[in-house]
Amino acid sequence: MKETKDVLRVVGIILLALFVLAVGVPLVLAAAGVALGILGFLVGLAVLLIKLAIVVAIIYLIVVGIRAVLR
Repeated sequence: MKETKDVLRVVGIILLALFVLAVGVPLVLAAAGVALGILGFLVGLAVLLIKLAIVVAIIYLIVVGIRAVLR
């Protein structure tokens, strides 16, 4: 039972740290006026990378399909 209590305590500390990082850091950066530009850039970059990955996957599927038909 003591081991379970220790594990739950560690999980609670980790969740608290994630909450502080998710909420506290953006608030501090927003107060400094930095967050909006950086966060907007990062979100745009993430969307661009996802679109690029989808295009590469579609091209790969087309090439594999053509190769399978030609065999």
